[in-house]
Amino acid sequence: MNYLDSEHPKVLVVDDHPSSRMTAAALLSVEGYDVIEADSGPNALEIVNSGNPDLILLDVMMPGMDGFEVCRRLKQDEQTRLTPIVFITALDDRRSRLRGIEAGGDDFLTKPFDQLELSARVKSLIRQKRMNEDLDHAEKVLFSIARTIESRDPNTGDHCERLVTRGKAFGEFLGLARGEVRDLMWGGYLHDIGKVGIPDDVLLKPGKLTPEEWEIMRQHVSIGEKICQPLRTMRGVVPIIRSHHERWDGSGYPDGLIGEQIPHLAQIFQLIDIYDALTSERPYKRAFTHAEALAILDEEAAKGWRNPELMAKFKTFILSTLQESAVTANAMSQPVSSAA
Repeated sequence: MNYLDSEHPKVLVVDDHPSSRMTAAALLSVEGYDVIEADSGPNALEIVNSGNPDLILLDVMMPGMDGFEVCRRLKQDEQTRLTPIVFITALDDRRSRLRGIEAGGDDFLTKPFDQLELSARVKSLIRQKRMNEDLDHAEKVLFSIARTIESRDPNTGDHCERLVTRGKAFGEFLGLARGEVRDLMWGGYLHDIGKVGIPDDVLLKPGKLTPEEWEIMRQHVSIGEKICQPLRTMRGVVPIIRSHHERWDGSGYPDGLIGEQIPHLAQIFQLIDIYDALTSERPYKRAFTHAEALAILDEEAAKGWRNPELMAKFKTFILSTLQESAVTANAMSQPVSSAA
């Protein structure tokens, strides 16, 4: 076998019928795969957690825990969600195929196995899994870099975590699509990743920056864009990274975009970012109250720096959030009456 010669891919065959397992194992072994067998759903879950297979051939009908439940559990687990699962079904079992899709299955094979079809499906899915893992690792590296950058400045505290939490809440408040909410959350971590390319004497300078130093600092948005642009999964995040310092009237950077030329998610994100900075204590300022921060943002909207329509929605969101928090705090402070 010429695929991944340096490491034999590992396939887990899950079936309560020994003859079916032996058939699949024999066909896969000929192809050069390392085959592991499991005779039940619980046994399969144990093996997956300890053996980390590259692909799972999963029988649908098994006593106790069926294949659908096994698939659901694996796809909901962050550690195993990328493992391809191929359901083994009867020839015309349309209902099982639909349930398999709902459970998160990646493909289907029918009994009896066709060796060429089995080989092609398994090889294709394992190759896709390896590519997805590489992509997943690349994303994790980016987030690790972003966290490292934040840790270099002890004054920002949990700034990124707060941006992620508030980005999710405000995105859902606006009724954004799930992918857009995710991009807002990822923007919370990655918006300043370009600061990795800014010299320490500029980035960590305690006093006011000179005009020349500001020019250097402003380059962090284009550096961050270049870092994240190669990853397809970052397509929605890149506009946030590049444009979160633009202003509604065109006086921002790096492109001097005006009004709706500014990407919508960047407009949303900058309100969250500025609000968090205003309400957080820094060496050069105290933490403003929520009312003071909203007043400052209102002033900026009046100057033409922020989208006034979006600012009004953000203000409503913050006030409703504060009200909910106050109600919750009040309820928790009430004494619990004991039964007579």
